[in-house]
Amino acid sequence: MDYEVIIVGGGSAGLSAALVLGRSRRKVLVCDAGNPRNTPAAAAHNLLSRDGIAPLELLRLGREQLTPYTSVEYRQNMVQEITPLEQGFKVRLDDLSEITTKKVLLATGMVDELPDIPGVQQFWGKSVIHCPYCHGWEVQDLPLAVYAHGSVAVAASLMILQWTKDVVLCTGGPADLNDEEHQHLERAGIPLYEEPITALEGSDGRLERIVFKNGDVLTRKAMLLHAHMHQRSNLVEQLGCELTEHGSIKVDEIGQTSIPGIFAAGDAATHFTILAHAVSQGTLVGMFINTILQSEATGYRFM
Repeated sequence: MDYEVIIVGGGSAGLSAALVLGRSRRKVLVCDAGNPRNTPAAAAHNLLSRDGIAPLELLRLGREQLTPYTSVEYRQNMVQEITPLEQGFKVRLDDLSEITTKKVLLATGMVDELPDIPGVQQFWGKSVIHCPYCHGWEVQDLPLAVYAHGSVAVAASLMILQWTKDVVLCTGGPADLNDEEHQHLERAGIPLYEEPITALEGSDGRLERIVFKNGDVLTRKAMLLHAHMHQRSNLVEQLGCELTEHGSIKVDEIGQTSIPGIFAAGDAATHFTILAHAVSQGTLVGMFINTILQSEATGYRFM
């Protein structure tokens, strides 16, 4: 085998796993196609000692801290295909090279499905945010709109009240709420706007106005947007990995997918897409992979 572990994805989960495996003296290849999900964000938060760091700077430091562990190799390559072998896997890269490995870790992340509203891309990750824990502090006490549908819209609207009391709910169409959900909004004093949104306006990444289809304009300085997500990599479908109801890769207690020898960590394998959680998952799955490799080498069952 060319490698003991190939990690697909060089984000926080993938690099954390590589760090553990490198310190375990495993021969590892990290393949990274770039463009991590949090690139549009001005800063990453809730990571001890690195709160407020730029996302790309965090990854640069992560790669830099792998350099003492010479058994870990990092390549800017996209993995195009993974083929199970009798033992291990054959991996084909976008430069058409083929390599073999004992185990594979998918840390390929997710893609946010943003609504087709003019302006949303301009503000995404700045004043249009996806997570109050990640970015709520930066929009505290600002007039804010929640954009979501159904019961999740009510939950998001009530949660964001901890960061700002000036909240409205925009659903872009029929809200699809039951009587109890309407009552929750009314008790909290959260107005409901069901009119479709035709544009978000502002400048320099700062939201200023929401324009509705009927011509009304609402002044808002921030928006909490509940975006659906899908798997970034088609390798998940190609391999036939089982997914959860949320579209995450289904893994067991050690991070192994429904395909033996294929592991997953980070946003691709959890509904809780928080940076610190990705680091934790990558670290733990890296430890489990090392343990399994050692079990296979010694014949001793560690778990």
